[in-house]
Amino acid sequence: MNKDNNAYRTIGEVAKILDLKSKKGQSLPTHTIRYWEKEFKQIKPKILNGKRRYYDEKNINLLKKVKFLLKQQGMTINGVKKILNNGEPLKLDEISNHSIRTDNLRNKLVKISNIIKNLKK
Repeated sequence: MNKDNNAYRTIGEVAKILDLKSKKGQSLPTHTIRYWEKEFKQIKPKILNGKRRYYDEKNINLLKKVKFLLKQQGMTINGVKKILNNGEPLKLDEISNHSIRTDNLRNKLVKISNIIKNLKK
């Protein structure tokens, strides 16, 4: 039986939706979602009796954005916080918006350049 798109999802269901995998490949890494909740105040699941978390579609989309920016774009936690705190709507198709990718690439090039300078000394 499939749930309605507007139905609340458990943390395990959200981990499957986000396709999160643990390094050992055993259980679903729900700890990642709980960590992101602590870091990003915008993620606010309903917490009911028994301290069980339930996520609506808005929170799931926000988690997808966080995962995209951290994992696919290689951004830092602080970088993602700045984007989320900016208040502007953020679409998941950021690949078409090369500004995030360019900033990330620029930061990596600066780090590599500094490493090379240090090695030459």
